[in-house]
Amino acid sequence: MLLIALVTGAALLTAGCGGSSSSGGKDGSLDLVIGDSAPLSGDLADFGPPTQKAADLAMAQIDAAIERAGVDHNVSLVHEDNCGGSDQQCAVQATRKLATSDKSTCIAGPWASSDVVPAAESVAIPEEVVLMLPASTGAAITDLKDGPGFVNRTAYRDSFQGSALANYVAKALGGAAGKTVNIGARNDAYGTGLAETFQAAWEKLGGKVGEKVVYDVDLASYDTEAERITSGDPDGTVILDFPETYNKVGPALARTGKLDVATTFMPDGMSAPAVIKSAGANATVGIRGTVPGLPKGDPGYVAFDKAYRAAAPKDVARQAYDAQAFDSVMLCYLAAAAARSSDGPDIAEHIRAVSGPPGKKYGWLDLAEAIEALQRGEEIDYQGVSGPIDLDDNGDPSAGIFDIFRFERDGTMEIVDQIPVEAPS
Repeated sequence: MLLIALVTGAALLTAGCGGSSSSGGKDGSLDLVIGDSAPLSGDLADFGPPTQKAADLAMAQIDAAIERAGVDHNVSLVHEDNCGGSDQQCAVQATRKLATSDKSTCIAGPWASSDVVPAAESVAIPEEVVLMLPASTGAAITDLKDGPGFVNRTAYRDSFQGSALANYVAKALGGAAGKTVNIGARNDAYGTGLAETFQAAWEKLGGKVGEKVVYDVDLASYDTEAERITSGDPDGTVILDFPETYNKVGPALARTGKLDVATTFMPDGMSAPAVIKSAGANATVGIRGTVPGLPKGDPGYVAFDKAYRAAAPKDVARQAYDAQAFDSVMLCYLAAAAARSSDGPDIAEHIRAVSGPPGKKYGWLDLAEAIEALQRGEEIDYQGVSGPIDLDDNGDPSAGIFDIFRFERDGTMEIVDQIPVEAPS
């Protein structure tokens, strides 16, 4: 398992175990280790280097703001590979290593929804360590019994994306009423959960679901599944997958001769342009999908985009959820600063408060001022690079907007539209 450590401020800390591994003081001093559980291998490996780069960028900004604010905060960041949705035990072990060996009391990750529940129930909740999830969308995460708030996310839950995807498919097909779509979904928490929420939203709009094919992720061939997914002359097709598996599913769909890329739609898990080459142009180019939208005209986002592109390694390009990874690290730090403690339960009690009203709004460009406000005992409302965040009582973002991406023949992924969505009831 890959381990990379980034140390800022003074040095890595020597402290106890579990959720009380680090320390804070009434004088405002703080010692904190933030963990980054990133998908550096496995089904989501395309997202790993960008999320690691974004986390490092957040840590660099935190370190600079600490110096400007003149506070006694020693903060470090440790990366660990969670195997990107391919191995639940790997994700659990990564969480355990960050929590116990590396003394992290707030962890950005894991990523795959199927990894979060076992990692939370086996490690984070009993060890009283906070998880701040950059990309996990599964509905089951909302229902976790996580005490004062040990499990939170900057990613929108599936009910947001299911609704956004259904609304966009309806828009693209000229309405949902009387239209039939077929669904192909990977057999895990991400695929089946999103299939359920999409179907509910689609049928509420007046549409129908024809074939619904749930497939295992380790089959030698997907020809049979591909024939079913493309059968019945549907008006549209929705594929809910990750790139590594779609590298096999996609060519099988193309071989049927019945895949219409212009009426095929995908979710955020497929928003990786590398799949155009790996799965083939016939299985990708022209396909559209949903990915969490970003406030591109916002000064904080513009500055983040510029800083990311200027940061090393420069050959690691922007990717979906890099902004959410940046915000997850920021929220871990701000919650600890607000609590004046890096104990897990104290961070859990503050992480939702610093993400939304009623405090004064601060973005990452104002981070030093936010630290000073917290030192004065004032409330803050962190305005994320990914949006306002505003975590609800379940630790979920309470409002959202989705970009619509499209795979292009030149190997890029272009944003072609945007769909707003309100918190589903």
